[in-house]
Amino acid sequence: MLLATQNLTRRYAGLVAVDAVNLAIPQGGIHAVIGPNGAGKTTLFNLLTGLVEPSEGSIAFAGQDVTALPAHKRAALGMARTFQNIRLFRGLTVLENVLTGLHPRLSASPLATLLRLPSFRAEERHAIEQARAALAMVGIAQHEDAQAVNLAYGDQRRLEIARALVSQPRLLLLDEPAAGMNPAETVALAELVRRIAASGPTVLLVEHDMGFVMGLSDSVAVLNFGRQIFTGSPRAVRAEPAVVEAYLGARLAAKLRVAHGE
Repeated sequence: MLLATQNLTRRYAGLVAVDAVNLAIPQGGIHAVIGPNGAGKTTLFNLLTGLVEPSEGSIAFAGQDVTALPAHKRAALGMARTFQNIRLFRGLTVLENVLTGLHPRLSASPLATLLRLPSFRAEERHAIEQARAALAMVGIAQHEDAQAVNLAYGDQRRLEIARALVSQPRLLLLDEPAAGMNPAETVALAELVRRIAASGPTVLLVEHDMGFVMGLSDSVAVLNFGRQIFTGSPRAVRAEPAVVEAYLGARLAAKLRVAHGE
């Protein structure tokens, strides 16, 4: 497994936000975590990426126990993520925002950087090439010199994905990537996520748009009040009574089954 958790738990005083979650994410494909508001999805992402420490349990990534590793070391191992609320450097250009995502991969010494030695200049040129390739992948290369704050909302989402992609992650975690998008933008985003997964990274996403999730995912884990109540294929999730009761509701589950020809 590329990513595996055992009894992963996070408590806040009397609240158990994530309760003994056991994830098993294989290398490759697109995988999702769903659940109602307050189910613990973003807390789970924060645990996986090192922004929050677990109260109990363990996290293994690429065969290595990373439970105690800080976020930047997990990033260096090949984890990258986006956030539910867009987090861009508003005073930087689009290209400069993407370049910040390469920080874990850069090796020039402070002296080489200060003196702009040939080794630093070569690394800088390569970093810019990588950043431009990431912008081309997400479809906003034409905006590289624009201020990030001036991009349309959907393009800001794509920029955040480009910044995560530029580090060439083994695992890309997308926290509600379709939030706030209109239907046309959501369809285009789904195609982008497919292209990303086909290019190498394993994708793990949290999303409320069930049409988006069910049309993309190879596997789906369902959380409810912090507990993992079911994991399976999208087809199995749509048919699981516990999921229908806790989250989808009978009407939406039936609509999804019809949409997927079941």
